[in-house]
Formats: sequence, C-alpha cells, structure tokens
Amino acid sequence: MDKLLKSISYIFHPLIMPLLGVVFYFAKSPRYFPIEVIQAKVVSLFILTIILPILLYFLLKTLGLVSTLNLDTTKERIYPLILNGIIILIVLQRILTPSQAIELYFFFVGVLLSNMACLLLAIMKFKASIHMIGISGLFMFFIAISIHFSININGTLALMSIIIGAIATSRLHLKAHTYKELIMGVFIGLIPQLILVNYWLL
Repeated sequence: MDKLLKSISYIFHPLIMPLLGVVFYFAKSPRYFPIEVIQAKVVSLFILTIILPILLYFLLKTLGLVSTLNLDTTKERIYPLILNGIIILIVLQRILTPSQAIELYFFFVGVLLSNMACLLLAIMKFKASIHMIGISGLFMFFIAISIHFSININGTLALMSIIIGAIATSRLHLKAHTYKELIMGVFIGLIPQLILVNYWLL
C-alpha cells in the first residue's frame, strides 16, 4: 500500500496536468485543427511544461536551492514557482493565443494565476498542495469543456473524482501535507478556472 500511494504522487505529478488539459481539449473539441498544428502544440508544450521544468529542477538542485523533487519547504518552492510562472507566460505569448483556441488560452491563464497564488503563499510560509492545485484546476476545466461543447463526460469526471481522492490520500499518507494545505490547494486550483470561464464559456 505504501508503494501504491507513493506511485500515485509520481504518476499524477502536477507537471503533467496542463498537458493533459491540452490533449483532452483537442480530443473533445468539435473544431477542426490540422493534425500538424495539434502535434506541434503538444510537442512544444511537452518540452516547455515538462522537460524544461525538470532540467531547471536539476539546475536548482546543483545550485543548492532545492534538495528534493517534493520541494519540502516553502523556501524551496519559491524559485521553481517563479520559473514555472515565466514558462507559462512564454506559453501564453508563443504557443497558445486567444485567436486559435481561446479555451486553452484561458486555461493556461488560470494555471498562471494558481501558480502565482501558490508562490505568494510560499513567500508567506504556507505550503499549499501543488498536487491538489493541478488536479483541481484540470477537473474544473474538464467540467467547463463538457458544458461548452455539450458533451457527456460523466465517466471521465467520475474517474477524476476518484483520482483527486487518491492523490489527497497519497499526500496525507506520505505526510507531505496537512488537511488545511490540501483544501487550500483545491481552492487555488478551482477558483481561477471557475472565474475565467466567464471569458470563454458560451
């Protein structure tokens, strides 16, 4: 059970959540996108949101600014969150524009707002759960997309609910977070996405 709960934290790592949102969008959107465009955006986002943060983590570790992948202290979170915010800004400027896919643009604006809120809390010495921020924001985006395109994804939402519970259980079992930090993570992930749907959900 210990190995299973540890693996959940790694399998559903926050880094993969934005890319999962993009893949889900292209899979469910009734709009036509050339396959070359989809591939280019997915590959670009994979490099920027997963590969680059991993490389930057090793750089920070070499410099002694972080000690573990879990970023156990609020101090260790500050530089990774700043760098991640810069990466998301690059994505919004270069990869996802409102004219091409307004839903994805505002999804990433929400990701940026959640990132900045988490950074502010880290500066204030509060360690909100980044795992819960990532999965909760993605969950809200899935709900909004299902309403926006009038598609039934009840099975996906049910599975997501189970995953959210599994991640929360994993983080508590590993003593990585308290209940308060998990709940705060859920709100930080959900609220920006919920507010921003006003700009694109029709």
